[in-house]
Amino acid sequence: MTAAADLVLTNAEVHALTDPDETSQALAVRDGRIVAVGKAQDVTHLAGVETTVRDCGGRVVLPGFVDAHTHLPMVGRRLVNADLAAAESPADAVELLVNYAAETDPETSGPDREWVLGFGYDESAWDDSRYLTAQDLDEVSEARPVAAVREDMHLASLNSVALDRLRGEMPDGDVQTRGGEPTGVVVEDALDALWAAIEPDRAAMRRAVHAATERANELGVVGVHDMVRRSEAPAVYRELDRVGELSLRVRINYWADHLDAVEELGLRTNHGSERVRTGAIKTYTDGSIGGRTAKLSEPYADGGSADADGNDGGDSGAGGNDGGEFDIEDEHRGQWVVDPEELRDVVARADDAGLQVAAHAIGDEAIRAALHAFESADGKRHRIEHAEVLTDDLVARIAESDVVASMQPNFLKWAREGGLYAERLGDERRLASNRFAELLSSGAALAFGSDCMPLDPLYGVQQAVTAPDDRQRLSVTDALRAYTSGAAHAGFDEDRLGSVERGKLADLVVLDRSPWAVDPGAIADVDVRATIVGGEVVFDRTA
Repeated sequence: MTAAADLVLTNAEVHALTDPDETSQALAVRDGRIVAVGKAQDVTHLAGVETTVRDCGGRVVLPGFVDAHTHLPMVGRRLVNADLAAAESPADAVELLVNYAAETDPETSGPDREWVLGFGYDESAWDDSRYLTAQDLDEVSEARPVAAVREDMHLASLNSVALDRLRGEMPDGDVQTRGGEPTGVVVEDALDALWAAIEPDRAAMRRAVHAATERANELGVVGVHDMVRRSEAPAVYRELDRVGELSLRVRINYWADHLDAVEELGLRTNHGSERVRTGAIKTYTDGSIGGRTAKLSEPYADGGSADADGNDGGDSGAGGNDGGEFDIEDEHRGQWVVDPEELRDVVARADDAGLQVAAHAIGDEAIRAALHAFESADGKRHRIEHAEVLTDDLVARIAESDVVASMQPNFLKWAREGGLYAERLGDERRLASNRFAELLSSGAALAFGSDCMPLDPLYGVQQAVTAPDDRQRLSVTDALRAYTSGAAHAGFDEDRLGSVERGKLADLVVLDRSPWAVDPGAIADVDVRATIVGGEVVFDRTA
């Protein structure tokens, strides 16, 4: 006799997201896995006395979303600190920070609230398109350290107190100056000192992770590939998993400066539990387009190289930024954060230890360096994270390899006409960025993530299907696959996750409306009604 199901979803439009995409009316779950998919009469007989039967009211059921590149604790920190994403000007950002500072006075909130922190500002969306400076942030406080982190997390703005406290720990080349004096803007390696100073302790990290997982579940996210560095997050994930309180699946991608520890512990890619597994070794190559540190083969369209004294050697800054430049060789073409020789060493070591490598590479020169490093290694399924500025030959090389292009379709918000990419790269490279369709049609493995800018798969899908160059637009189905089966493949999880099939884990999302039926520009407005992980409803909008 067939055992009864634990959960039955019926009266649904179930998309398997296989190739071809098969649709069904119902599915059944037992012991956390899908045991039947088909017509209602083929499934409902599995409902027993104790089975939870959910009538989906004709709504769409998909495999749950897997975010292949995110920083989940950062999502939580934006929720519990000042969220600057809504700021429409430098003055707005300052006001948000002032309000947050008033709410977190250390005399009443405790000494651990000394720093005034804001995350997620994007100056490219402002009419006054400039980075925040120490002068701005001194208006927030002249007694407490203040930091505002740009959305890409490659650049931060500090007030005078924070600058004075951290200046000796930051490399001069990554501290912006004007007339020899720091402006308050710092990039790349200079942020290491900031991260060390503001890293949450175990209790604070637990609060951030809890807030972030709740938000992820609200958005239909059932799994994340989290990029972790010098953080309590791995311990928090494992503790939550141990006590049954982790409501999504986590692959921990450790930063390369943890490689010694990972090797000593004997961790290998895919080691772990059903909910928490070791992923890749994450390394940088270059920086970001927003910080003008992505490594390009051709100069930035808005110039900006610096002379030997760190004085303005060209345009006064990207998008009208507040003067001052970085004393960095070839800054007008970006910079190496990890140079190609060091990158090859990291890849070789990780590969020999049985570890996948995820290399952040945005500019075409950085992507080329990452491919060189991967081609010299024996391991399989290494990853290029972001891959924003591609050339024809790089698309072909990725397609001919087993390298995963782990990309972020939400970055296309900067590729629209007159946006950040137009200023930094010019229109030709703007339209040739984020070449999803060409990669997919050439046979490359494509995975989507958010880099938490923002953490919202349906927003990413909307961006991919409305790409500014119609040659790079994906169908709704292909965009959804990149956030499901594509992301699962990037994490060696294709046999567990990413499609609605018998034997797969019951990680599912129920949508209020069909993303195929709405205007492509409104896909982000489709609500998630329920999120299910391992057969357990972890978010329910009807509850």
